[in-house]
Amino acid sequence: MQSLLAERNSIPRRSASPIAPVKHVAIPASPPPAPPPVVEVRPTLPPGEVYERLACVGEGTYGKVYKARNAEDGSVVAMKRIRMEGEKDGFPVTAMREIKLLQGLKHENVIGLVEMMVSKGFVYMIFEYMEHDLTGLLAKPDLTLSPAQKKSLNYQMLDGLAYLHAHSILHRDLKGSNILLDGRGTLKLADFGLARFYSKRRKDDYTNRVITLWYRGPELLLGETVYGPEVDIWSAGCIMLELSTGKPIFQGRDEIHQLETIYEIFGTPSLSAWPTMVELPWYELVRPKSTLPNRFREGFRGKYLTDAGLDLAEQLLAYDPAKRVSAADALKSRYFTEEEPGMEKPDLGEHGEWHEMDAKATRRKKREAAGESAGR
Repeated sequence: MQSLLAERNSIPRRSASPIAPVKHVAIPASPPPAPPPVVEVRPTLPPGEVYERLACVGEGTYGKVYKARNAEDGSVVAMKRIRMEGEKDGFPVTAMREIKLLQGLKHENVIGLVEMMVSKGFVYMIFEYMEHDLTGLLAKPDLTLSPAQKKSLNYQMLDGLAYLHAHSILHRDLKGSNILLDGRGTLKLADFGLARFYSKRRKDDYTNRVITLWYRGPELLLGETVYGPEVDIWSAGCIMLELSTGKPIFQGRDEIHQLETIYEIFGTPSLSAWPTMVELPWYELVRPKSTLPNRFREGFRGKYLTDAGLDLAEQLLAYDPAKRVSAADALKSRYFTEEEPGMEKPDLGEHGEWHEMDAKATRRKKREAAGESAGR
């Protein structure tokens, strides 16, 4: 036993080391979880369908126009449905004519045809989408266009018209609801359902039952059927006055009253100003009973148009079609080239979307409200 103890005592021993203090190490906070990826939800459309309808933005004898979204790329377009009811000979001739015309046109101030589409037995023309038409825009209560902005819209309208006439195309339905604008103030001529090719070497015989009444030239109201691009020029002059005042100027109830409203502003046409007037088919039937003076300049000078603007309007609205200025020459007038202020596109991005349908709905609500107030 003693030997074992002696052996244990002979083993070298280590001195005890002090216990090191515990160090508090800051643990970095875990990063916040990453937000889930944004996944755009595309509408579930029936097989073969590409466009999702969002709203109806126009309706007329041609059919309906819808605002729609392309389910594949998200782009917004306008879908014009071609009315097929009552068509005994298949596809409507007016639609065929419009498609043929638009396929060959490419200009900043003419609406672009994207493609054709057939869905559920209906045929659609797909156009680039425009947020406004001129009729709806001018009816918007809180929108005021400056002289520079009105000048820009007049120029764009005439520039698009000059392009059409240079390509031998008559529009034949130029009016506020067929003049479209986007949020950046770019104007485009649209709705070519009544458009026709014409010959520059001679004037052809067409129907005079074209162009909405308020924008129809006096020669058509007097029965003329042989005409050219001058019929569009008269419509452009009407739109220029509408831009300057905010409303259509010649609001006739029928053809005879339409002539009377024109005479009240521009006076009764004289034979010296319009020698061929007596040769028109309906001249004797609607011959004015009295002579009215021209009140145009005194009614529009200063308040609505400058002298240069008055000069251009008179050239666009000359009684004699042969004396009307061409769209190309109108672009060179001093109203655009010399007179201040210069042109400025209107910024319409903050004004929502306004079309003729919106203007009609607003007027209808006002009439209903007025009727309710009167009934109380």
